[in-house]
Amino acid sequence: MFIDEATIRVKAGDGGNGCLAFRREKFVPRGGPSGGDGGKGGDVIMEASERHNTLVHFRFNPEYKAQRGRHGEGSNRSGREGEDVLLKIPVGTIVYDADTGEVVHDFSRADERVVIARGGRGGRGNARFATSTHQTPREHEEGHPGEERTLRLELKLLADVALVGYPNVGKSSLIARISAARPKIADYPFTTLEPNLGVVVAGQPPDEKSFVVADIPGLIEGAHTGSGLGVQFLRHIERTRLLVHMVDVSDASGRADPAKDADVIMGELESFGAGLEEKPMILVASKIDAANPEKLAKLKKYAKKKELELFQVSSVTGKGIEELKYAMVARVEEVRERLRVAAARDDVPGVGDSSVRSE
Repeated sequence: MFIDEATIRVKAGDGGNGCLAFRREKFVPRGGPSGGDGGKGGDVIMEASERHNTLVHFRFNPEYKAQRGRHGEGSNRSGREGEDVLLKIPVGTIVYDADTGEVVHDFSRADERVVIARGGRGGRGNARFATSTHQTPREHEEGHPGEERTLRLELKLLADVALVGYPNVGKSSLIARISAARPKIADYPFTTLEPNLGVVVAGQPPDEKSFVVADIPGLIEGAHTGSGLGVQFLRHIERTRLLVHMVDVSDASGRADPAKDADVIMGELESFGAGLEEKPMILVASKIDAANPEKLAKLKKYAKKKELELFQVSSVTGKGIEELKYAMVARVEEVRERLRVAAARDDVPGVGDSSVRSE
């Protein structure tokens, strides 16, 4: 089961109360105040984990509460701190405050750990209020309440390449051919109901390159408004570095014009927003082993008009697969290099800073 949204409620532990006590022991004159402090409440912590790939465990258990701190005791004994609650979430999860819509944190790296609800501070015992002029204080504090908030979790897959296109254009067959992923493959629309991830390796050691490819469930006209599988999976394309747009040029789809098919998907990407239409793209003519020459000619004309690189592949025979794979890795490496250069510029003082202007 693939769950990419969940709403949960978290409550950090309350702090323990401070103690009101006086030391009364035989042979200890003027024992004085001895009330200890309350313990701090436990925190609610989130950690990004590569072992998790859905939010399904939050769907069935939406409430999490950390342990409260123990109360302070006499003889200046402080209360024990409450135990933290650790919630593991998939890498690529964005945490929103459900009440304000504010982004709490974007978990984009593995093992990233963030405190999302802090435990309350323990109250001070009366021993803390003793002074030279106030030797028998009866003041003591109650523990502070822990933070409580409702959070909305949204998972956006982290992949370098996204395979997009109409249902049944061969996306699942391609990812099965170039990676170890084994998605369900059948000849009816919307066979793929959830994204599939696969790792693709190109080249030989020590020069081999690898990238992660995602098979996005089929899009149709009106997907950005909720048609078909709707926007449920369009968000997973936002983080990808390259789009591989697959178009069926055989007669199996029943659609007459592959150029129109390509235009519809391009329109859906643009209508969704988030800059999807600006991402680097490779156009792929799929099922070339059973291609209709007229459809292939139309798609070639469309690719030339849009200035897109066109590859002709067959996942059945393997034709064009290696060329496409090396083209994908080359484009991904280009984007990675641009990001590395941009990151390096940001690390240099004055470079990339909009507040620094040359005269």
